[in-house]
Amino acid sequence: MTKDFSKYQAIIDNFRGKVNKADFEAKFAISTKNLVKTEQFILKMELKRLAGDCTRSIDLRGLVDGVCRLFEYKGQSHFLDDVAIRTFEENVAEYNGYTFGVYEAVKKTENHFRIIYQNEQSGNIRPSDDTQKKTQEKFQYPASLYRLGDHDDRYEERMNFAIAIIVILENKQHLIATSSDISMTGCKFRLTNELPLEIDQNVDIKFSGLEQEFHFGTSDTFSFKVRNIHRDGNTQLVGCQRINISEKDSFKQFLSGYIQGNKRRYKVNLENTIAALQARTFEQYLLPKLTELPVFIEQGENGLVPRYALTTSNNQATFQYWQNETGNSTLPSLLNEKRLELLQQIPNGTLLVYSFTHQSHGKSFFYSMDEQQLLEDSEFSASFLTFASNQKTFAITELSYEQLDKKDAYSPFTLANSDALKEQYINLPPSDEVLATLASIPFITIVNDITHPSLVVHYQKLFRGKISPTKLKKYGHPRLVKPSLVDELGISYKNQRQELRFIYDTPAVIECEKVQWQGHSHDFSISGLKVELDNPAMLVKGDVVYLTFPKLQKITSAFDLNQLPYEIVRINKKKTILNLRVHVKAHQHIGRAFFKLLINKNREKLTPDEYAMLTPGLAEALRTSYAKKMNAPALVVQTSGSRYKVEAIVSNNDSSELFQQMKRLSDRENYYNLYPLLTKLQSSGLLEQHLKTLLIGDEPISELVFLGIDLDEHKVDKAVNIALESELNTAELKQFFIKKALKTGQFYCVKFMISRTNEPDIEYLNAELSYISSYAIHRGKKLEQDIWSVAGVIQCFDITKEVLSSYKLAALQPAISQV
Repeated sequence: MTKDFSKYQAIIDNFRGKVNKADFEAKFAISTKNLVKTEQFILKMELKRLAGDCTRSIDLRGLVDGVCRLFEYKGQSHFLDDVAIRTFEENVAEYNGYTFGVYEAVKKTENHFRIIYQNEQSGNIRPSDDTQKKTQEKFQYPASLYRLGDHDDRYEERMNFAIAIIVILENKQHLIATSSDISMTGCKFRLTNELPLEIDQNVDIKFSGLEQEFHFGTSDTFSFKVRNIHRDGNTQLVGCQRINISEKDSFKQFLSGYIQGNKRRYKVNLENTIAALQARTFEQYLLPKLTELPVFIEQGENGLVPRYALTTSNNQATFQYWQNETGNSTLPSLLNEKRLELLQQIPNGTLLVYSFTHQSHGKSFFYSMDEQQLLEDSEFSASFLTFASNQKTFAITELSYEQLDKKDAYSPFTLANSDALKEQYINLPPSDEVLATLASIPFITIVNDITHPSLVVHYQKLFRGKISPTKLKKYGHPRLVKPSLVDELGISYKNQRQELRFIYDTPAVIECEKVQWQGHSHDFSISGLKVELDNPAMLVKGDVVYLTFPKLQKITSAFDLNQLPYEIVRINKKKTILNLRVHVKAHQHIGRAFFKLLINKNREKLTPDEYAMLTPGLAEALRTSYAKKMNAPALVVQTSGSRYKVEAIVSNNDSSELFQQMKRLSDRENYYNLYPLLTKLQSSGLLEQHLKTLLIGDEPISELVFLGIDLDEHKVDKAVNIALESELNTAELKQFFIKKALKTGQFYCVKFMISRTNEPDIEYLNAELSYISSYAIHRGKKLEQDIWSVAGVIQCFDITKEVLSSYKLAALQPAISQV
């Protein structure tokens, strides 16, 4: 039990650092003569505890109203702000060292958010204007936006160089300006004149600051075209490119030598490379953890058809959902030509599809209705939704699309004309064969499974009658006459596969706890294999099963291929496809020895499973194309000491309503306030809890957040109303929240998918990182720390449309049931 010593604080302060002095006992007895002996004893023990040596590090980052920095005391590192450092030093002087009294005093400084909150709640202080401002800052979660692939390679190095120049306009007007940086054929300058310039405007520039030392021949003015302009108040930052350059231009040759000789002195402009490296880092962490499924649509002889799908461990369930009993893709049923044409008619919109599968005589039958079909057949829609949602295979899928541009298939390193260009072999441009393949792909369709139990329950009670089999048959998809060719391409920057796999089909018997299943192999390597079962098995990841290969046993007597232990490392949603690896205890695994010998003796006969039939480089080109079109925002979680921080948003689209609201609620220009998204996750400890329990290979954890934002209120705490879906545990509470939000402003529902991240392929990032470090080693070290600090990603999906639709239907339930 913790004793409250607040009423004895004056005594504690008076005896700081005096416990070990000779006169302590006498003075303490005088000061506490009015206390009972029990209280005297407890208080003396507390004073001795506070005087005891402490070895704990203090990290106040994010806990105090101040900027924390590294502070060292006797070789131990702490992160403290100015107030905490002053308190630390004062108490160390009193206690003659770092004790628990020092530790606790630093943790209770007046600018600690917990202390500020307690004082406000107890009414001990009356918030001043300054205090109110600080309180508002607690509702700020600032984050920067990073766009994937939003950087171009600069073929020339830019040197930071500030000199006086004269800009001459077409009307002969002269403007005095100062250069910001220069390259052989480019220049950026600051202009404080209020006269606005325009993109593609031609100007002449006279480098007056160089004329005192250098002469450039007959002409001292050079023609430029304005390429970009950034305005900040009355200041314009103008980027220009030189035009009308002759083959043997003396000024270009002069700048080439001048930049090469002075770039160490004036420093190369690294901003573009730094931005590119940051975006490329986040891309490496995010894309392998995608939960949405990008499907590339091909324009062929039979019209628009799905052709390629980018898969990850997180979206594998969605890809496998649209497979029949033979493992062939049925994505053409979901993405049929009529539905794809409808999707293209919805500018920047989405199309919701409700589906389920039915098993009969070992065959899979797919049924689905989209939004448009629900409207066209309104009498049957409620009946369909109720019947479908009561099936175990019910799914709500959101479809969107993005146009594909061949230019997006390559993201070159931003190394300019430096020696680091030799590293480009790691990131080669697409071949002509790849570009020819991309020419037949007009767009990407993003398939996103947004099914959530709280949404499903509303559909299960819409209709009380029996469904009409005749009408239901209308929405069943015909079975494909021949298998659909949809190639699955895994997203990976780092090849995790240590061994080559070979395609091989042989019968296998799988046993676990005396239950057997029949199946056959798809492929194998020395240490693992993939097996498809004839019937679903109630197995889970991590189970150890025992395999017997009856057909292979007939061809060998040297190996016993019965009851070989394998561990399940992945199992599909239908519980029919197992990915296995050898399970070794204290002895050599016979299966590994057998398959090693089988591969060595039959290498020429076996077919490697390495996408050999696909065009080399196609997977990388499709991955890069998708990265430049990815719109669903993702939050990057990084470690900061012993805590997690979220200061980066990754998205190529910031025009959504929710984005604009987060920008409006930010007190910093060009930043977004993540308070509406993060405050519940962080204040409840859910984010930290999830990240500490998640392993890299685990499925993402889903959380649903309900948001209400008052569009007319500017104070964040008053404008935003937030609740986790788990907090609104009844349908009535959810409906009340939605109605209240719509009455005062706007309602949003966001689905979070929280994942642990893999390590990045540092070789892929090292080219740009080394280039930066060669000119600014301190920035290079900081960027490297940031690269390795990423711990997880939170993908955010705005499912407001579906939530409003389901609750609207639920509100009409009595009327629908009577139809």
